[in-house]
Amino acid sequence: MKNNPYKIVKMLEEEIAAYTGAKYAVSVDSCTNALFLCCKYLQVKDVIIPKHTYVSVPMSVIHAGGNVIFQDIHWSGIYRLKPYPIYDAAKRLTSNMYIKKSYMCLSFHIKKQLGIGKGGMILTDDKKAFEWFKKARYEGRSEKFYKDDDIDMLGWNMYMTPQQAAHGLALMQNYPKHKDDLGEYGGYRDLTEFTIFKEK
Repeated sequence: MKNNPYKIVKMLEEEIAAYTGAKYAVSVDSCTNALFLCCKYLQVKDVIIPKHTYVSVPMSVIHAGGNVIFQDIHWSGIYRLKPYPIYDAAKRLTSNMYIKKSYMCLSFHIKKQLGIGKGGMILTDDKKAFEWFKKARYEGRSEKFYKDDDIDMLGWNMYMTPQQAAHGLALMQNYPKHKDDLGEYGGYRDLTEFTIFKEK
């Protein structure tokens, strides 16, 4: 075919990178999986996160092989998965927000800033990580035709579809230069109350 529909995914990545001030942006199918890939890439061990956040955050850490330490941390818009340079920025999308030498994870869930329904992105200035994330999200595949590729790593099925990217690109056309962080209506539950996260 003349035009590869996945070109529009790359266009959205370039648009978000330029808007946020990041050198690279890698789209994925959710912020949850963006966090997972960052934790997997950095081979996290003990990770400190707020005990009031979304339930999938500690799950991403644990699935990546890490151990979660909950703390009573107040946060707004963004927080760090300490001591790693990974940020959960699901509630933030504004111009020049990128923090240098970090891995910032965005959410495009229907209730988030760029509400395309589902999706996420990793912002980074690390070229090696950028290349790893691109292959890891796509079953270890590179940007070649499947019949011409040689897969040399295990990956996951976590890529963004062209349909999602097209919607995001259309919304970015009229997206404001600055947008305030989102709040969480009613607040987040204390995750340490869940049986799965209670200290044994």
